[in-house]
Amino acid sequence: MATSLKVVAPITVDTKKEEKIVDYIKSIKELEETMEPFKEQKRDLKKNYVENGWLTKDEISTAVKAFRLMKGEVDLDQMRDFFNLYERTKVV
Repeated sequence: MATSLKVVAPITVDTKKEEKIVDYIKSIKELEETMEPFKEQKRDLKKNYVENGWLTKDEISTAVKAFRLMKGEVDLDQMRDFFNLYERTKVV
C-alpha cells in the first residue's frame, strides 16, 4: 500500500515572536541564576540538620512534603481517601 506524502511549508515564526521567545529565555536564565544562592542555602540547611542529628533525610523529606501539601491547600480528607484506595488496591 503506497503512502502519500504532503509537502509542508516550514514553520515560520514572526520576528516579534522570536524576540519575545529570546527575551523570555533570557529572563528565565537570569531568574535561575538569581535563585541559585537560595537553593544552595536550602541544601546547606538540610545538610546542617542531618549532620547535627536533628533530623534524618527522610524526616526532612516528609516535613517538606507536608508543608507543600498544606501550602497548596490540599483537601486532606480526599487525600486520605485516595491514599486508602491505593493501599487497598496496591495500584502504586
